[in-house]
Amino acid sequence: MRVFFTLLHRYLGLSIAVFLIITGLTGAIISWDHELDELLNPHLLEASTAGTPQSATRLAHRVEQQYPEVQVTYYETAAELGHSYAYWVEPRVNPQSGELYRPGFNQVYVDPVSGDILGKREWGAVWPISRENFVSFLYKLHFSLHIPEFKDIHWGVLLLGIIALAWTVDCFVGFYLTLPRRRRKHSVSQVRGDQSRSNQSYWQRWKPAWKIRRKASSYKLNFDLHRAFGLWTWLLLFVIAFTGFSLNLYREVFFPVMSLVSDVTPTPIDNRIPSGHHNPIKANFGFEKAIALGAEQGRERNWQAPVGSLWYAREFGVYRLEFFAPVDGHGAGGVGHKAIYIDAKTGDYLGDWLPWQGSAADIFVQAQFPAHSGRILGLPGRILISVMGVVVAMLSVTGIIIWLRKRRARFVVQRRQPRYAVNDISFNYAADQSD
Repeated sequence: MRVFFTLLHRYLGLSIAVFLIITGLTGAIISWDHELDELLNPHLLEASTAGTPQSATRLAHRVEQQYPEVQVTYYETAAELGHSYAYWVEPRVNPQSGELYRPGFNQVYVDPVSGDILGKREWGAVWPISRENFVSFLYKLHFSLHIPEFKDIHWGVLLLGIIALAWTVDCFVGFYLTLPRRRRKHSVSQVRGDQSRSNQSYWQRWKPAWKIRRKASSYKLNFDLHRAFGLWTWLLLFVIAFTGFSLNLYREVFFPVMSLVSDVTPTPIDNRIPSGHHNPIKANFGFEKAIALGAEQGRERNWQAPVGSLWYAREFGVYRLEFFAPVDGHGAGGVGHKAIYIDAKTGDYLGDWLPWQGSAADIFVQAQFPAHSGRILGLPGRILISVMGVVVAMLSVTGIIIWLRKRRARFVVQRRQPRYAVNDISFNYAADQSD
């Protein structure tokens, strides 16, 4: 059984190692995405014009007028002092070709007071990499590897979701392999008259797995780094792996499975089948009415915060309106803010969403992104996730080195002792005989 799990750990680890190195290092950086983006792009994110800000909705229409090939699908209704309005846009359908336009940008930044367009950019652009898209390039690389969408399927997101699932399984396999072997009645140590190891407690036999032999050979040091760091950070590794799987395969696997084992309250979007990215649903009314309908629902619930953002999910024909003040735009522990859903065709109220409320399963589902990003613990959590990103990359590199060293050692044994089969069991036997 142990041989099987050794092989499983080896080849699972090798198959996902490169992906974990990429996602680990990018994750360590994008924990500070907002701060780094502001540092690199003050010309887009900062606004210095003095005066009273104009309506964000009014300026959203201006953006659409200036760029008729795009549709504004998300914006915040107010901006922090000294910051610009940021508008997310998506391409409209070209009536002549029936295909989506290719505007070359998906974000537009506007001065709230003057209404001047400060700039635009393609969030997540593959090339060329510039200071304007550097953070988003890393972000998209982290969750999709920049593998393009095909037939409305995000293949990169699916691939990394499968890798995260394999990693989740491998976390348990790796942990099992650190456990001491079961005592045997006639072990090699007993045959040699060495009873000390057999008389040790379970913890005494497991304790070396948690240590790093600093003065040992380079191979042993590398092995200890892989094993000990894996044990010390096991719980965090499992959380990151599991939440990575749940986020990337949310609609495909996670939500359906959660719905089978527990009561999960679906959002109005979860209950709808998307029309497809290339076939968006046209709303029957605009931003003003959507905000008014959402605000009315908020007042009925005595929500004190104003409508802070509007998102039109055009593949579902649904408006989502979140309630928060500008200073709380990145708050709520990463889980989001109170929200109202409005049908973009009929104007009907479809439901609401409350952070950290609902059944135990609802809260568990909500916690996936905050836990994955570390935002659930605030600043300390983000620091921890940054450190863990480096640890994930290190574990992958050390795992590859272990495999390469063992592979080379097997070839040496094969040349010197051809009578032994080249596998882990015979190799370990040969090693024991040479002590």
